[in-house]
Amino acid sequence: MKRTITILLLLAASATEVRACDICGCGAGSTYIGILPDFNTRIAGFRYRGNLVTTHMGRGGSTSYLTTTERYHTAELWGGWTFGSRFRLMATLPVSYNTKQSQEEHRSKTGLGDATVQGMYRLLNRRHTLHDKLLVHDLWVGGGIKLPTGKYESGDFENTGRDANLFQLGTGSFDFLLTAMYDLRFQDLGLNLSAGYKLNTTNSSGYSYGNRLSGSAQAYYKIRAGKKMSIAPNAGASYERSAQDLSRQYPVFSSGGYAWYGTVGAELLYRKIAVGGNWQPVLSQRLASGLVKAGNRMMLHVSLMF
Repeated sequence: MKRTITILLLLAASATEVRACDICGCGAGSTYIGILPDFNTRIAGFRYRGNLVTTHMGRGGSTSYLTTTERYHTAELWGGWTFGSRFRLMATLPVSYNTKQSQEEHRSKTGLGDATVQGMYRLLNRRHTLHDKLLVHDLWVGGGIKLPTGKYESGDFENTGRDANLFQLGTGSFDFLLTAMYDLRFQDLGLNLSAGYKLNTTNSSGYSYGNRLSGSAQAYYKIRAGKKMSIAPNAGASYERSAQDLSRQYPVFSSGGYAWYGTVGAELLYRKIAVGGNWQPVLSQRLASGLVKAGNRMMLHVSLMF
């Protein structure tokens, strides 16, 4: 039990000690995936994310003719393969449709985003009874790489001090990921914790997105509907923080910051088919010294285990 408490404290502390975040929905954006379906061997699925960001905000959150609304829609194919009982390989391939609208212009971009590949190792897997109830501890740790498969257009960024470099399909760089996922379940009541760190490198245009950290905690309860179906409503919060971007080694003022999100959702499992989604309202934020404002987010997914 002491080991479990130590793991919980370390994961919770990491969300406040390290700089980084996955706030926007562009090529540099969110890696938040919610509670993964529990699978033993293989899984493949489709995931949709949607969110908006408002840029060129004025003092105190005021708007002007320069204020721009950017909407990000991302559809992802993703999958995982477990080898034995301790090793897991996961990959995602996104396609994005992004729009940007202000009083002066309306633009859109559609195309392949940045693919990711991660390897995971099961560091802890314990199951025992406590007061005739099943107690489960499950901890996965791993790392991976994000590939520059999405298009990065350097002409879409002008370092004027107020331009946020969000409207991209990809970062144009090879970036590295560190991930930890911990699940504590007492019979049907559970707590899911996750933390991820993303180390970004400099692309060929001399631009480097700030290193990013995300952490989340969600409580859930499995409601069994017969032998083949269960529904798990869940609720929690996530915290995301980012260092400032660098353009040719100079800090980009309109970048960096933090955001807190609430999370409410549900996961339905019928035999080997999982369907789920969540709504993530913004609780608190301070992005790019107030020049950028993140909107509420949502995610939907359907997955097949085989």
